Amino acid sequence: MTKTVLILGGSGKIGRHATTAFRAAGWQVRQYDRARDDMTRAAIGCDVIVNGLNPPNYHNWAEIIPQITAQVIAAARASGAMVVIPGNVYNFGRVSANIDEDTPQTPTSRKGAIRMEMERAFRDSGVKTLILRAGSFIDPERNGDVMSLLMLKSAARGRVTALGDPGAMQAYAYMPDWARAAVSLVEMRDQLELFEDVPFPGHSFTVNELRALLEAELHRPMRLSRFPWWAMRLAAPVWELARELLEMRYLFDMPHRVSGRKFHRLLPGFERADMREVMLAALPPQIHPDQPVAAGAQNRVAQGAGGTGPKHA
Repeated sequence: MTKTVLILGGSGKIGRHATTAFRAAGWQVRQYDRARDDMTRAAIGCDVIVNGLNPPNYHNWAEIIPQITAQVIAAARASGAMVVIPGNVYNFGRVSANIDEDTPQTPTSRKGAIRMEMERAFRDSGVKTLILRAGSFIDPERNGDVMSLLMLKSAARGRVTALGDPGAMQAYAYMPDWARAAVSLVEMRDQLELFEDVPFPGHSFTVNELRALLEAELHRPMRLSRFPWWAMRLAAPVWELARELLEMRYLFDMPHRVSGRKFHRLLPGFERADMREVMLAALPPQIHPDQPVAAGAQNRVAQGAGGTGPKHA
């Protein structure tokens, strides 16, 4: 029996890794072109829709997210497809917790409130929906994730950047693991409830633990630097990204994990990538963790990295 999935946002990290994982599992994959396609027509004949769409701009979440939500719900109703949504921890506000499906959703940020309303719309729609909720994504392709954009951007210069308390436990999800988990869950969709909120446990570690691993793997000391939030405050009146980062700053000081209780009950045999692989995945491509970096090479790597700016998130 042919299984077909429609990928929304195929060029983003969700879409790219979902495409790889579904194809590897034998699914037929359709890519939705936001500029050209009608979503409902594209969804006809599909069993699953993966919603990897994000607003093209930061400031208009309140306008664009409800529009995308309405489109996806309409497409799912017309096709009978199940919808997969990459959930996050924005919904829970400033709570230090082992986050699970029963954790109260009390968002303290604008984006958290918008995400909560989006999920409520799917819950109320009658469309079969899977929220696969995770912490910060780590993408081995370094496609706009916080780890590669900010935390390890200066690793070639011997520096790890902490966006908050370096001792605060933080939840992360390795993108290939998340995508494989999504495939495994939709393949048992007949056993799932109409609306399922499944926390994805991923891996949890502190910036201090990340720094210690890098020192051991790269055979060199790594300095800990603080993210320049003061510069973000100065730039916020004129720079959209600075305002958005400031709104979510609290997450990096908030110790939290994502519970694996429900996930492991549903997928007891699921194997995640090794912790070392996950923690090293966002290193700049010039750095090879299995080889010592000599002093002269360090300088050359640092000079080469200096001309590479971060990609837009």
